[in-house]
Amino acid sequence: MSNVGTHHKSWLPASTGRDFIASLVVFLVALPLCMGIAVASGMPAEAGLITGIIGGILVGLLAGSPLQVSGPAAGLAVLVFEIVQEQGVVALGLIVLLAGAFQIGAGVLRIGHWFRAISPAVVHGMLAGIGLLIVLSQIHVLLDRSPLPSGLANLSAVPGAFIDLTPGTGDSKVAAFALGMLTIVSFLLWEKIRPQKLRLVPGALIGVVAATLAAFFLDPDVKRVEVPASLFAGMSLPGMGDLSRLLEPQILLTAFVIAFIASAETLLSAAAVDRMHDGPRTQYNKELVAQGVGNMACGLAGGLPMTGVIVRSSANVQAGAITRLSAILHGIWILAFVALLPWLLREMPTASLAGVLVVTGWRLVSLSHAKHLFQQYGALPAAIWALTFVMVVLTDLLTGVLVGLALSLLELIPHIRNLKLGMKHKDGDDDVAEVEITGAATCVNLPKLANQLDQIPDGGRIRLKFRDVVCLDHTCAEMITEWVSRKERRGTSVEFDTGGDPRIGKFLHSHG
Repeated sequence: MSNVGTHHKSWLPASTGRDFIASLVVFLVALPLCMGIAVASGMPAEAGLITGIIGGILVGLLAGSPLQVSGPAAGLAVLVFEIVQEQGVVALGLIVLLAGAFQIGAGVLRIGHWFRAISPAVVHGMLAGIGLLIVLSQIHVLLDRSPLPSGLANLSAVPGAFIDLTPGTGDSKVAAFALGMLTIVSFLLWEKIRPQKLRLVPGALIGVVAATLAAFFLDPDVKRVEVPASLFAGMSLPGMGDLSRLLEPQILLTAFVIAFIASAETLLSAAAVDRMHDGPRTQYNKELVAQGVGNMACGLAGGLPMTGVIVRSSANVQAGAITRLSAILHGIWILAFVALLPWLLREMPTASLAGVLVVTGWRLVSLSHAKHLFQQYGALPAAIWALTFVMVVLTDLLTGVLVGLALSLLELIPHIRNLKLGMKHKDGDDDVAEVEITGAATCVNLPKLANQLDQIPDGGRIRLKFRDVVCLDHTCAEMITEWVSRKERRGTSVEFDTGGDPRIGKFLHSHG
């Protein structure tokens, strides 16, 4: 009898229950974000839901990052909006399809690790610029207006939009703004007062539910989410004639930009998720291929481009997920919800989704990261963050990123003749594994350095010795401190021998 009982228990892995609960939490976080990002991108809500479903089910099955969740990203909303306005919805499908193919190629060629070499200052500056652009565009949606094509146009139109607000006239703008503010206040208030037992219920969901209930009972004349009777009716498949445009220079260039930014955001998100748990690490090239397959499917199905997304991924980890099953199930829940309850989605005011995006966008403008860069690494990394941020807002995403990357290379100029990195790994005295680093530890050598450090087994003690290090840039310093944090969480003791070099001691101060 005991054997039968044991056999019965083994039908499902022990992690299934935790993954099931985590999947419900991620679904509740993802639902308003998928729709809100679609609306912010100038696309119908179902485009975001399609991407959420594909990101959950298809990418979840193939993922190289076990606990990362994929779906439509706020970080691409501004770029997608520009594409839709200038090139049209059909062109967007072709661009996303081609971007996915580029990502698959990058994964097959094993260049995933190189995305880790992008300066964190550039990435966070880019995300901060995107966050501000999202806030500026969604302020107009809060007022039941349509956002304008550029960030500067949205900024200059904000004062006039508020001047047009005339309380007491029954104007739809006033009602929409009230519903949007109800969403924002409910969202933020819930995160401050929610009881411990309900800590996994997301604030975004509370905000949208509150505004939707208010809109349902008061029935103001405001714009609501438009969802087709069938999700498949909303799919716009590219025709054979459209596919002939794949080689147009503008399509190719825009697809490359989408692929580059989506890959960078995905792999940096994956690295952040790895820091949150002690399970299997991300296989970067496998994750790139999975993202590429997902984006090709999104391009064919009329969805938005996808990335790995940190908000949904962190919710997944915090909810106790153990395997990729949670991400897969969250995609199934979105599909089931859209198939069974489309009428409920149609009750949601678009101003409410804009409220969620205003909070999300503002949180991307992380001044604390710029402060950390300045205090830990000096003026240049902080300047890289600031210039990337300003250029993204004033020009466009690609220009901002390229300017940031160019400025980040300034750290290399004094050492351009000697960029070699040396590493030796040996067992030292007292059962201490010694890793000696010499030469230039820069973003150019980061993939090699990361790969060597990741191969050092857990347990015992590790001593990192820095000898004749001519350069340690902030990109490598961030990677090393993150690696040390991960090792220490697994019970490995890590110590530094900086050889008396004050620069290295300052850069690694948080673990020195």
